[in-house]
Amino acid sequence: MDDEIPTTDRVSDSEAAAAHEVELALEWLQRARGRFVEFHHATGHALDHLHDAEAALRDCGYDDLADEIRDEHLPRGVFEDRWTYDLLEEYEEAFLAPYEEFEERAREELADGVRHVRERRQEAEWKERADR
Repeated sequence: MDDEIPTTDRVSDSEAAAAHEVELALEWLQRARGRFVEFHHATGHALDHLHDAEAALRDCGYDDLADEIRDEHLPRGVFEDRWTYDLLEEYEEAFLAPYEEFEERAREELADGVRHVRERRQEAEWKERADR
């Protein structure tokens, strides 16, 4: 299994540090995307409840409130006329995807394409000094 671990011997400490920062930035952007997906799902779930409230209000005879939900609240977007899926798709395509491409290119140039160079070195160091 050790044969499958990429070598990091040709990567200088400064290159490893730079690659690490670029990689951490990508990981944080991916975490932000996860929160964006969570926001998208939470908003959709809330709107589903509002849709159910429309029917419940109508059943109780509150047609004015039900009409307001139908005509004003359900069709409007979260930001101006944009829905959360629009925003998520734009984040993924216009913001995240180009950065993912940059991270891959930077990793190729700095570390021969190897991911987690610092972590691999730390793992090797800790295993080497372990009392086995």
